[in-house]
Amino acid sequence: MSGATEPVGTLDVALAHAARLLGSEPALAAEQAREILRAVPGHPGASLILGSAQRVVGDSAEAISTIEPLSRAHPEWAAAHYELSLALAAVGRGESAVAALRHALQLKPDLADGWRRLGDHLSAMGDTPGAEAAYAAHVKASTRDPRLLAPAAALYEGRIAVAEGLLRDHLKNHPTDVAAIRMFAEVAARLGRLTDAENLLARCLELAPGFTAARHNYAVVLQRLGRATEALREADLLLADDPRNPGLRALKAAALARLGEYEHAIALYEAVIADYPQQSRLWMSYGHAVKTAGQQSRSIEAYRRSIAIEPALGEAYWSLANLKTYRFSDADVATMRAQLARQDLGDEDRWHFHFALGKALEDAGEYAESFSHYSEGNRLRRKRLGYDPKETTAGVRRARALFTRAFFERHAGSGCTAPDPIFIVGLPRAGSTLVEQILSSHPLVEGTMELPDLLGLARELGGRTRRTEVSKYPEILAQVDAAELRALGERYLAQTRIQRKTDAPFFIDKMPNNWAHVGFIHLILPNARIIDARRHPVSCCFSGFKQHFARGQGFTYSLEDLGHYYRDYVRLMAHFDAVLPGRVHRVIYECMVEDTETEVRRLLGYCGLAFDERCLRFHENERAVRTASSEQVRSPIFREGVDRWRHYQPWLGPLERTLGPLVGAYPALPELLDAD
Repeated sequence: MSGATEPVGTLDVALAHAARLLGSEPALAAEQAREILRAVPGHPGASLILGSAQRVVGDSAEAISTIEPLSRAHPEWAAAHYELSLALAAVGRGESAVAALRHALQLKPDLADGWRRLGDHLSAMGDTPGAEAAYAAHVKASTRDPRLLAPAAALYEGRIAVAEGLLRDHLKNHPTDVAAIRMFAEVAARLGRLTDAENLLARCLELAPGFTAARHNYAVVLQRLGRATEALREADLLLADDPRNPGLRALKAAALARLGEYEHAIALYEAVIADYPQQSRLWMSYGHAVKTAGQQSRSIEAYRRSIAIEPALGEAYWSLANLKTYRFSDADVATMRAQLARQDLGDEDRWHFHFALGKALEDAGEYAESFSHYSEGNRLRRKRLGYDPKETTAGVRRARALFTRAFFERHAGSGCTAPDPIFIVGLPRAGSTLVEQILSSHPLVEGTMELPDLLGLARELGGRTRRTEVSKYPEILAQVDAAELRALGERYLAQTRIQRKTDAPFFIDKMPNNWAHVGFIHLILPNARIIDARRHPVSCCFSGFKQHFARGQGFTYSLEDLGHYYRDYVRLMAHFDAVLPGRVHRVIYECMVEDTETEVRRLLGYCGLAFDERCLRFHENERAVRTASSEQVRSPIFREGVDRWRHYQPWLGPLERTLGPLVGAYPALPELLDAD
């Protein structure tokens, strides 16, 4: 090709040849494109192929130099902006990549792969709703089967019930349609039926192991289910082919943090932040990771960076408040008040600001206004939840009916005999993190986190796929034989092994909600230790009321719900004290504060551990702590927090009335407890 007067047909042939080479031999494609450009300088098609080839061979900076002028010269050409977004992402300019990608999608809304990549970017940036919308648009744009166009459109438009009905009908006739199965899994996930979504995606991958989009969905669902080991495995499989995928890298960082691999998680977060330095939610996730690793100053810096980027992000202020030891300035309080005065502030940011202001004003001694903010934050949060206190009461009633002394005698000798686990149960904010920190300071005990595994086994036995269904648990345990009980105990140990980083023979599972499963624990792990961390009912419940939990604990957003929950908890624990005397060791928080050494010796004795002075110096323990009390337990015990609730007593009537005689009798139990 020697000049600009080359016949058009020859030019088209050369361009087509270069485009074909792009997929298999990008270096040759680049050579061909340069040849065309020598003949026809500035030719748009050849420039695009050259830029694409440069990116594919790893020279993304050069690709940007080629494509950026092209995109400016052709502002309405979607392909140029899309290719520019790929090159920008490859050099870590994530935010610029998103801008170019949005421009391309505005020009060409049916660019299916563009929507997927936008979802990946937004996922890494912490914009979960935006990512979900982009992935739904990807599903719609990639659907070619006319039978799936209607459900895809319904999913994209948020008409979830319509999409569900259409897909259910389609799958009756086409049960192996992997595109429909993946779409149906997305519907299940949107409805909160994560186990259904997991099963659908597992089936999808069984039929089509190479279905990358479904595997990505699968990894996300596994992470949301708390199954970080499996999520990490799926993410690594995908990252092997797409190592710079932003959404997968962020997911892997979250999974690593969940597994206690903080050094690796923090490094990965830092790498992703380098690509998206102006993303407030990404800085916040990084702040959570360094906080848990005990690096408080870095966490404060990260939260402050998040606030500087997005001043209306209430969760960043709450993250500072949730350090418990952080003190807001007058300027911070004024800023939070100003944000709450905005009319355009969403409920989620609003309730986070209310919780943060409640803490700031509590520290300032302004208790009436503090309570007002705590109360409003809880009101806003509760209306988003479907918590029903009657379900908890019914569960306790069923457990007490099943787990009798005779029942346990019939199952004596069952279960896995390993003594490894130490369960700390009770209500959140009852002092369980303090007990964990004391025990994990012993050289034979390893602290882990609030492990979801036992709850997962109970849910699995219950077999409930919809909230309206009645769980088969705990009654189904009457049908489980000794071998199955042993297998369940062994499975729990196998699943939690990933959390154990040392060779200590004992480890702690600090999931407070396991109080409802003491009978199950005893059946499958009869030699496990069970410790009930208990705190004054008003103090404990109000501390929960002041706390915004990232997930779960739906009973904490109403004083009455808290009172009913505490009564149910005490009632069931009293039942186990009666049918399994001495099985559960109780730590009364106030006693631990008043006479720490005596209580620590009792605690270690129950666990079969020799006394160790390090357990009294628990605040020197540098292990990662993954709860709201993480910074408090890095200080010596102090009495100040025991009676703090009394500042709020004028407003706690609904709680005290619901708790009834439990308040005056504490730490003893009123005789009429069984009559409730």
